[in-house]
Amino acid sequence: MAISYWPEWIQFSEYMELTLFQSTILAGLLFVAIGVLFAIPSKPITTMVKGFPRSSLAAYLTMGIGGAWTLYKVAHLGEANYGNFKQYIFIGFALVGILSFKYAPDFLSVRGACILYLLVANMILDGLFGHYDEPLRLFVVTPIYIGIALSLYLGYSPFRMRDFFSWLFATSMHPRTLGLIFLIYGSFVSALAFAY
Repeated sequence: MAISYWPEWIQFSEYMELTLFQSTILAGLLFVAIGVLFAIPSKPITTMVKGFPRSSLAAYLTMGIGGAWTLYKVAHLGEANYGNFKQYIFIGFALVGILSFKYAPDFLSVRGACILYLLVANMILDGLFGHYDEPLRLFVVTPIYIGIALSLYLGYSPFRMRDFFSWLFATSMHPRTLGLIFLIYGSFVSALAFAY
């Protein structure tokens, strides 16, 4: 049941599911944010992005938020999704999250960012699910699935992000070009939300 005192285009269901409009806007803003990160030639931002893969602060932030969000989702599992065992799953996921800081500290921020992306992607795709009569949604779904594949790959081999950043920042044109691609595409996706 939607919360009635909000305008229709920002209403959430009781389970915090996004609408088609909200999912599309969120995806567009995500692409724009990535674009801004790389397109703007700023030394502090470049230094921060280059240092991200090995940053302890970024590891605590991404793993903390991603871990808390994951545990929240586990705590609300239904019976069809192993809800009868959610206490054990909760304890197992919590232990994995805590022990990762001791036994897998290298590039933990990359793994945390992958967890966060997968959770956001799940939320966006849930909002787009079932809208088969809207072919424009494929402009949102396709890059989200590509991002999921990259997140799974980087979660397994997080040092590849360091290698990618070494290539990306080898010249000043690489990050600007990547940033502009994300900015243009993100703006296009954001505009699509108003075309449904």
